[in-house]
Amino acid sequence: MAQVVGGSPDLYAGRGPTASINFATCHDGFCLNDLVSYDGKHNEANGEDNRDGADDNHSWNCGAEGPTDDPGILDLRRRQMKNAVAMLLVSQGVPMVLMGDELAQTKHGNNNSYCHDDELNWLDWALAGRNAEQLRFVRTMIAFRRAHPALRSRDHFQYRDWRGSGYPDISFHGTRAWQPDWDGRVLAFLLCGEHAKGGTAHDDMIYVAMNMHWDALPFELPGLAPGKAWHVSTNTAMPSPEDIHAPGEEPRLADQGTCLVGGRSVVVLVGR
Repeated sequence: MAQVVGGSPDLYAGRGPTASINFATCHDGFCLNDLVSYDGKHNEANGEDNRDGADDNHSWNCGAEGPTDDPGILDLRRRQMKNAVAMLLVSQGVPMVLMGDELAQTKHGNNNSYCHDDELNWLDWALAGRNAEQLRFVRTMIAFRRAHPALRSRDHFQYRDWRGSGYPDISFHGTRAWQPDWDGRVLAFLLCGEHAKGGTAHDDMIYVAMNMHWDALPFELPGLAPGKAWHVSTNTAMPSPEDIHAPGEEPRLADQGTCLVGGRSVVVLVGR
């Protein structure tokens, strides 16, 4: 994950992050809603007795296969979709979003729907109303990326302070600041805005905490320069509309030393 958020320098050394096309879902395999709603493929409608399509989907139904009325499962699914969108859009490289994922569209577990010219593949525009929470989150997350040049570098990170800002261009953390836990279920990273665009652009500090543990955990925050404070851009554990805030409208974090990150959630902070 540390390689991915940096634009995969392990794969594209010498080419830069723009060589990396980043996505959680694409036209092959599950769409995002189905990725968090099905453990296995359901391709019976394709007429091949469910033999076609990939069997290894890296998916999890969050506790029930397919549609459910369980509010806890539905809440977790919504959060997991937001987690995927947030992690995609704070990563260096070129983000690719599968059409319909911004509306939480489902293909009812079909992961190989190429043969259908029907409702399975058609975009249902009514979802913009029914799943307005997902659409708002994706739109605002895209706006956040556009507002921060530190997220859109043409060069891979050097993992050092080559600008004399007092911070490396990128640093990794765990529940303790400056101490990443490479063997656990958590990862946090800090981007120094003084290194944005090869040092030609000024940006805020951006801190991202990813907690894939099922319990909430306190994350110790890296200290900021005097006069600056952490503000909450995104917290997928919060209900809408507190899950994400428009760029420039982020509320100040009450505790500047520690941030409680909910189980299976992502927090994005802005230091300014």
